[in-house]
Amino acid sequence: MLTKKGKYGLKAVVFLASLKPGESVQVADIAEANNIPKKFLDAILAELRNARYLNSRKGKGGGYMLARPAEEIIVGDVIRALDGPLAPIQCASRTAYRRCDDCNEAGCEVRLVMLEVREAIAKVLDNRTLADMRELTDDRMASFVYHI
Repeated sequence: MLTKKGKYGLKAVVFLASLKPGESVQVADIAEANNIPKKFLDAILAELRNARYLNSRKGKGGGYMLARPAEEIIVGDVIRALDGPLAPIQCASRTAYRRCDDCNEAGCEVRLVMLEVREAIAKVLDNRTLADMRELTDDRMASFVYHI
């Protein structure tokens, strides 16, 4: 499940993706525009900066900006940077695999289904960029929701 940290982080980077290249914005402005607590957003943006998805400038005219074009930043990678692996359980993870103590992996029905879930999630998130998210509109999203 996407945590609040992951959700707020995505909202913030999509907001930054709407800026002109090289333009920066203050944390307070991002927080206000997206209804995110500023203190929490400060920590999230610092984490994304450390993961090299964002750059920051101090002083007048400073703030945060994307480190690369929005077309080059994969949504799944941003979520992994903030929330960790996409898999719902560790034995289904590609990046943080750990065997469960209570099951036989080869015949565990739960693991087999969770592997499918992980692949389905990755298929969507690893094929979307921040630019794709930026382009979504309420009308397109409503259309998508009703076609599921």
